Amino acid sequence: MKQEELQAIASQLKHPTGEKGIEMANMMHETNINMTRNSIRNLNIESRNSILELGHGNAGHVEFVFEQAKNIKYYGLEMSELMFQEARKINRNYVSQKKAFFSLYDGNVIPFQDEYFNKAFTVNTIYFWQEPEKLLSEIYRVLKPKGIFCITFADESFMKQLPFTQFDFELYTTPKAEKLMEKTSFKIINKETLTEKVKTKTGELVDRDFTTLVLEK
Repeated sequence: MKQEELQAIASQLKHPTGEKGIEMANMMHETNINMTRNSIRNLNIESRNSILELGHGNAGHVEFVFEQAKNIKYYGLEMSELMFQEARKINRNYVSQKKAFFSLYDGNVIPFQDEYFNKAFTVNTIYFWQEPEKLLSEIYRVLKPKGIFCITFADESFMKQLPFTQFDFELYTTPKAEKLMEKTSFKIINKETLTEKVKTKTGELVDRDFTTLVLEK
């Protein structure tokens, strides 16, 4: 594959746009569903919780969030206008019932007041964070005391095998991610590394290691 094509894939993964963006979002949803569900389960969502997700893609997994407990509210933040629209469309019932709320943001500043959320999570977005420490301090700010934040990402050993990750991706091992978290006020309360089988573009099954870090305010 040519450099330009690889760059285009990297760009779509970071910020989906147009028809290709919708295709990419559907593929990402399928490929990441196991990681996403693992993140959600680690939040231990309880009744009346408010949950924030950063970089939700098409948000086809939101139904799974609502299966965790009653009377909860979900808030999704996205940098891609296309994903914001897709997520609202896919979850229109939850949107109309005022259970799910979607907004656009710049990837740096979280547009909510202090101590607004009980739980927060993000899956496969850490590679694209422009200012990781700043964003983590924003997540810390909007969580209530004892609030939980789950971050899930695929290990560098797997990611570096994908040719497009040479463009604008910051790859992480678990120790590197832990080091980043230690620069913040968060406390790491749990760490889980799992291996799953994922399909390559040619249909082969390969192993992917991914980690979920569970952090407490």
